[in-house]
Amino acid sequence: MWTLTGFADEISRDLDEQIALLTKLGIKHVEFRSAWGTKVLDLTPEQLDEAKAKLDAAGIRLSSVGSDIGKIVITDPFEEHLKRSAHAVEVAKFFGCGYIRMFSFFIPQGEDPEQYRDEVMDRTRAFVRLAEAGGVTMLHENEKDIYGDTPERVVELVTAMDSPNYRAIFDPANYVQCGVKPFDEAYPQVREYTDYIHVKDASGTEMDANGHNKVLPAGEGDGQVRELVAALAADGYDGFFSIEPHLGDFDAFGGLCGPDLWTTAYDAITGIFREQGISWR
Repeated sequence: MWTLTGFADEISRDLDEQIALLTKLGIKHVEFRSAWGTKVLDLTPEQLDEAKAKLDAAGIRLSSVGSDIGKIVITDPFEEHLKRSAHAVEVAKFFGCGYIRMFSFFIPQGEDPEQYRDEVMDRTRAFVRLAEAGGVTMLHENEKDIYGDTPERVVELVTAMDSPNYRAIFDPANYVQCGVKPFDEAYPQVREYTDYIHVKDASGTEMDANGHNKVLPAGEGDGQVRELVAALAADGYDGFFSIEPHLGDFDAFGGLCGPDLWTTAYDAITGIFREQGISWR
């Protein structure tokens, strides 16, 4: 049985409002990225205590710490960012969570990612050592414009790290934004390295006001979500599907869309599950 989770900070900046909708929809996990307008890794110890108390009281556990680790330019200084990743491991342990979402560094615009390969690998390996020591798993998201934005480089990263503590997230909308067909082209390459799914779709041709591929509810774009769901069911996938609507206005935290559009995103993926006779919790 698959487990639904999601980025609840796209419901509201307020944690109580996030919890209220998750509870209404029967979702018992959250990919905790921010609360009260503050990124999870920037919450004070008191705020972390408060967040944990509220989530525990609601019976909601973390599926992943939705960190911004690795979401810097590869030429940026690294020492403080490595300390931030060490803090991410401690936050994951505090919440009793086994996963941390992370990235593989933005490449300077117009430059060849391959020229930064060694630095990407060295920095990523430093992350992985922290994960191994802390008993957690880093999950690499295939975001556009980072080193690991194509399936080929996702495979390169995971195989180079060669660690059970470093695995891949499959985000179909992000592959669309890179001009990759998620199911036809990416899935055959990355499936064996994938432990976690992000749920959002995107148009390959329609752009939003910022000139980016328009993000859509699951099944309404070119993300081949139905094909992906069917293949994962056939492959015996047993893990999280994390709803990341991105249907609202974007800022440093994501795409705030409010309860109604968040519910639209929930209805879209659960509708696909129902079409295919798939149970979830």
